[in-house]
Amino acid sequence: MAFAVAVKVFCEELRRQPIAWNTAGQLLDAATSMAANYRATSRSRSRAEWNAKIGVVAEEADETLHWLEFVQASELAKPERVEPLLNEAQQLRAIFAASAGTSRRNSRRRKDPAPEQDQ
Repeated sequence: MAFAVAVKVFCEELRRQPIAWNTAGQLLDAATSMAANYRATSRSRSRAEWNAKIGVVAEEADETLHWLEFVQASELAKPERVEPLLNEAQQLRAIFAASAGTSRRNSRRRKDPAPEQDQ
């Protein structure tokens, strides 16, 4: 949640520029959705539900990263303001993507029948 709060503060600064209003809204939506969906993973009722939810978290992390990269490329904020958020978003995306991939692989292994043993 700390990352979402940091993005909210950043978006308040961005919204001082009328041209950045939409971008700030998209960025804030993605970052807060990432936080909310990550929280929702803890209430998953099954591994399949957890896999689906962590997949959404990974997608929202990627979208958050996209909007931060757009802010940087468009020079809507000073580099010293956007770069720390960009670095953290890259780390979060990597973590959530790895978690989603590991969980999917583990789920597939559980579905595979055990090899028959000769006796």
